Amino acid sequence: MPVAPTYPGVYVEEVPSGVRTITGVATSITAFIGRTLRGPVNKPWTINGFADFERVFGGLWVESALGYAVRDFFRNGGAQAIIVRLYHAEEGGGAQSSKLTLTAGNVKLVAAYEGSWGKGLRATADTNISDDAAAMLGLTAGDLFNLTITDTGPGGSTEQFRNLSFKESARRVDRVLEGQSRLVRWDGAFPDPPPVVASGSDAVTAAENDLKDKKKALAEAIKGGDQAAIDAAQQAADQAEQAVVTATDALVASDGIALTYAADFSPPNAQQDKKGLYALEQADLFNLLCIPPYVATDGVSNRDVETALVADSAAYCEARRAMLIVDPPSGWIDKSTAKAQFIDPNNDVIGTRSKNAALFFPRLRQPNPKRDNQMEVFAPCGAVAGIFARTDTQRGVWKAPAGLEATLVGVPRLSVSLTDQENGELNPHGINALRAMPASGRVIWGARTLQGDDRLASEWKYIPVRRLALYLEESLYRGTHWVVFEPNDEPLWAQIRLNVGAFMHNLFRQGAFQGTTPRDAYFVKCDKESTTQNDVNLGVVNIVVGFAPLKPAEFVIIKIQQMAGQIET
Repeated sequence: MPVAPTYPGVYVEEVPSGVRTITGVATSITAFIGRTLRGPVNKPWTINGFADFERVFGGLWVESALGYAVRDFFRNGGAQAIIVRLYHAEEGGGAQSSKLTLTAGNVKLVAAYEGSWGKGLRATADTNISDDAAAMLGLTAGDLFNLTITDTGPGGSTEQFRNLSFKESARRVDRVLEGQSRLVRWDGAFPDPPPVVASGSDAVTAAENDLKDKKKALAEAIKGGDQAAIDAAQQAADQAEQAVVTATDALVASDGIALTYAADFSPPNAQQDKKGLYALEQADLFNLLCIPPYVATDGVSNRDVETALVADSAAYCEARRAMLIVDPPSGWIDKSTAKAQFIDPNNDVIGTRSKNAALFFPRLRQPNPKRDNQMEVFAPCGAVAGIFARTDTQRGVWKAPAGLEATLVGVPRLSVSLTDQENGELNPHGINALRAMPASGRVIWGARTLQGDDRLASEWKYIPVRRLALYLEESLYRGTHWVVFEPNDEPLWAQIRLNVGAFMHNLFRQGAFQGTTPRDAYFVKCDKESTTQNDVNLGVVNIVVGFAPLKPAEFVIIKIQQMAGQIET
């Protein structure tokens, strides 16, 4: 409304702010938890492709199923993943160190993360410091040094840090490395007084440089043609080469041992300390959770997941509005075993019947590039999550991630071949089948949650219905934060109805709901009936949203009637 003029003939009018819009959240960010070769421990790390995984976490590793699941995720359409690396250090007498240490001159360093990947680190320190740089820090040139760190492993990188110091300053070495380096940290306490830094390289680099010099001397001796000189140079080169081997062998660090539920996924105070499964508390949002097999079964690693962890994971997914993708037990070698164990009321081999979890059977048979491409059995969770992501992008979260278009990329075979009749036995109990179909190849042929047993008659029977509800919950929860501390009366309620209604109508137009009109498809209620005076006194505003979900057409019934005697007259 107009207010008093600021200048003659000029009026200031207060215009209501624009309509707030609710933006839908992502639907297929997938979290993976398990062992990797390298990378930060108990810290969620977002990656956008398998190349990122190789760079940060080391790529495929025969000791862990996680890398293969991440590979399958991106192969099948996944776009963004969150990786949580867990590490179980060796125990008892003779246990190797978890982190590698190295020294350049008298600069003592330790690898930033656990694992033998640190054997590829090389360090060089030098004292080529200008007086001007030292003066700017209030130090002398003798107080400063430069440090170069090189990772010679796959996808390695080089880091250079100039004008570091042991003395208290803005360039104190421990702080700089902690804040800027992805490869190393300062090892140990500072001596008092701080020593003068000596230029030098780590033992392996020094041995490699000496080998280069010896090989150069050998080449010069060969050119000279003096056999005695050649023999002496060859002997020196051989000794230098052996020195490189000795220095490399001296680098010792462990990749850790097999994970356990109690020690790694759910250690004491895990939720409080945000470790193990609950390291995901440090992540803002994830929609799907995969825990690739890590338990050794029958002497073979990466075969199963402990049922206690599946139970905890399902409960955690319910709290975080996410879906858990459950892998079938390794003992399910045929349909009969799978059905008998799944429906056995006296022995729970899965660990959950959560509405936020879904199980897919059988496992995948794929070539393992780490073992000369021999065919091995892998868990399907990564590939399934990738198809969830692909379907969300192409059709929407309300579309079942199954059918002839839900093809499993990079999967030449399945561990168990299922027929229509066998699939018909498993599906009504809530087991989603992976099938080999003519022309289409390997596909997902089921879309039920673990509450999908027909006998339960659950409203969350189907994966797309449950995922759409989770999407709506999360989007509306985040999109209505602005409501907090607003005057709790009809103007606010009208704005809420407008905002939420616009969001729901947009989904209706995309085909997310049943019905031919918005009235048939959804409703938004926020008024004095949903929010009573007592609610207002308590500082509560109630928003009620309903929707008519689209359910998958699992079974197609075809009726054929013969027409006889229809003679045209």
